[in-house]
Amino acid sequence: MKIGFLFPGQGSQTVGMGKDLYENYEIVREIYDKAEEITKIPIKKLSFEGPEEELNKTQNTQLAILTMSLAITKLLETEGIEADISAGLSLGEYSALINSKAITIEDGFKIVKARGKYMQELCPKGDWKMAAIMGLTEEQVNEGISKVKSGFVKAANFNTEGQIVLSGETKAIEEACTYLKEMGAKRALPLNTAGPFHTEKLIESSKALRAELENYTFNKFESKVIKNLTGDTYYRDKDNIKEILANHIVNPVQFKKTLEKMLEEGIDTFIEIGPGKTLSGFLKRIETDKEIKILNISNVETYKNTLSILKGE
Repeated sequence: MKIGFLFPGQGSQTVGMGKDLYENYEIVREIYDKAEEITKIPIKKLSFEGPEEELNKTQNTQLAILTMSLAITKLLETEGIEADISAGLSLGEYSALINSKAITIEDGFKIVKARGKYMQELCPKGDWKMAAIMGLTEEQVNEGISKVKSGFVKAANFNTEGQIVLSGETKAIEEACTYLKEMGAKRALPLNTAGPFHTEKLIESSKALRAELENYTFNKFESKVIKNLTGDTYYRDKDNIKEILANHIVNPVQFKKTLEKMLEEGIDTFIEIGPGKTLSGFLKRIETDKEIKILNISNVETYKNTLSILKGE
């Protein structure tokens, strides 16, 4: 068995996430308490009780998802379950880097707090939106958005076969969705995010994060991480990790390539770690002749189910 961890990104958050895990496992409580101690943000209250509009603020969302994902990885460690390779969608890449020990958990909380702050506060003023387009090719999506006249819109996430996320101004996104539905898109789904993420509109956020990252040292990877920017493996000696993470904010997420790379590397058991099952859905749409298991952990029930499958019970 070769295990791959998948970590979700912004948009997967829901009020109540992580609550039953926190109530049932000491190691989970330790991670949540550590996160609050380091960030001075009420992550438990935001995650478990909301309100939704507060949880959905970029900085709060990112810390809440990161904390839940890391708490679950620590819980799995108590059972001797670790990843051979990990990857995450956008924000989720930080969970993967922390899980691989390239970033300490303490530094991870500080970096993600800063990242969320910069993405929220340095986001240009305007009415921004993201939307997932299902059922069209990259070429068709690009053709559709080239017709848009009402504002800025770009393809920002290449998630899986037949799913591409657009990022831009609300009017332009709505116009693009109209064209793309006429071209045969099965669905055009607005996402629970609050900015023109993964486009050049966040250049000021990217610059601020790059300066912030100078305060941190990255360590030797204890397991492989696949990067969103290209769908290739991180190599500490060759890659300028700080540059990659800053560029990450203003460039498209190549998640389809990321999943294909994990399959190419021989991963046969995937575990999505954190709220929702979005990444599991992406994986199911990737063409492969390999037999793979797709598991997820988002609460006590799914944690126990995953353990019993991994242990062959």
